[in-house]
Amino acid sequence: MKHAIEVKNLKKSFKKSVFEKRKLVLKEISFQVPAGQTTGFVGNNGSGKTTSIKCCLEFIHRDSGDILFFGEKLSSQVKQKIGYLPERPYLYEFLTGMEFLKFHWQLSIGQFSKDFYEKAHQALKTVGLYEARDKRLREYSKGMLQRAGLAQALLHGPELIILDEPMSGLDPDGRLMVKDVLKEQKKKGVSLFFSSHLLQDMEELCENLVVIHHGEILYNGELQSFMAKFPNLEEAFRSRQKDAAL
Repeated sequence: MKHAIEVKNLKKSFKKSVFEKRKLVLKEISFQVPAGQTTGFVGNNGSGKTTSIKCCLEFIHRDSGDILFFGEKLSSQVKQKIGYLPERPYLYEFLTGMEFLKFHWQLSIGQFSKDFYEKAHQALKTVGLYEARDKRLREYSKGMLQRAGLAQALLHGPELIILDEPMSGLDPDGRLMVKDVLKEQKKKGVSLFFSSHLLQDMEELCENLVVIHHGEILYNGELQSFMAKFPNLEEAFRSRQKDAAL
């Protein structure tokens, strides 16, 4: 099976000061994200989800390990295949919605092209912000800012979309919109990898699951196999955590 992401023996530690020992956060973890499918990344706060994603995208340096995207190491060409939404996106509040997308288009593609406006309008319509495209981001609500961040992740038509807690802070309507967007991307064959604390959403959206606990991978495989002995994902997750603690 072709993988959108392959992580092999990823290790990451942090040191807050010269007087403290390094704290091991990721304990040589390995997992795969199948191409063309939706994979959920689940774990408690502090389990290592965001650190793993940041290491994969080289926002922070890893101690050791190998990471491949579609069988290749991360490069400028590979980056153009990836859309990313961080858990807490920083958006320049003095920009309008359209200006914000143009800024990210130039960062991603490297140059301005004629098809930008068509793709930007489509992305804004997809997340329900087309009518607010000329408003400055400082006028957006929290939910609208989250949707603007999602629009930039979709903008260039990526083959892989990585989202860190994409439904964090959204109201029920916002969550439904994000889920509909993810389902539509899935129909197009886009590979999706997203972290969330909302197990019900993962149960609804995902075919595969990566479970991380205290910097170790407890499970990587099909969602239904993980849930085989349990009535729902929450019970399966609790059971696996108990087994890991023994």
